[in-house]
Amino acid sequence: MITLEDVINNNTVKSYVNKADDFLGIIGYTEHGERHAKRVAHTAQRILSELEKPERIVTLGGISGFLHDIGNVVNRKYHAQTGAALVHSILSSMGMPVQDISEVIGAIGNHHEEDGIPVSDVGAALILSDKSDVHRSRVRNPEFVKFDIHDRVNYATTQSVLDVNQDDTKIIFNLTIDTTIAAVMEYFEIFLSRMIISRRAAVFLGCKFEMIINNIKVI
Repeated sequence: MITLEDVINNNTVKSYVNKADDFLGIIGYTEHGERHAKRVAHTAQRILSELEKPERIVTLGGISGFLHDIGNVVNRKYHAQTGAALVHSILSSMGMPVQDISEVIGAIGNHHEEDGIPVSDVGAALILSDKSDVHRSRVRNPEFVKFDIHDRVNYATTQSVLDVNQDDTKIIFNLTIDTTIAAVMEYFEIFLSRMIISRRAAVFLGCKFEMIINNIKVI
């Protein structure tokens, strides 16, 4: 069985993930490299594990998380669908069973908030883990944050944690935002569509979605 470690250590995957991040840096996007890929992978695995999903689904969640942004090596536009096609080729060459590949590419192809929707447990966990990675460490040029609202909101976010409350079947997104850098309203101004798809993903997993910013429940 192909594992997350197998995928992370695959040379083709490494090249695509790093080059995709290079291209996004050139056009001014936040970090989408190995740091983001590993965080999303591990968060997706944690969500599925804490919700007591089968071990293989947990593994596929991690693999989907690490590979989800690989389509940016082609173009930012439609990167989810392009990435799914690339991942199909890569995982096929690694010998992954077709049933597992289908789970992964379906999740990746539906992870983007503009044109995606949760279609599986793997896909829902991927959406939640991807959208929860908001943090100042993703900003490439901190000295220029005042010029771009996306960079400013990310840089203002000093902590972002996604928790699963099994007792109350809640998925809770907890943020700490430095309001001297960006207002809380600015977060919703640019990330509202991400919160909508996150709520849908939580519901798909049989959970309620809550969001806490600076110790205040806002959703």
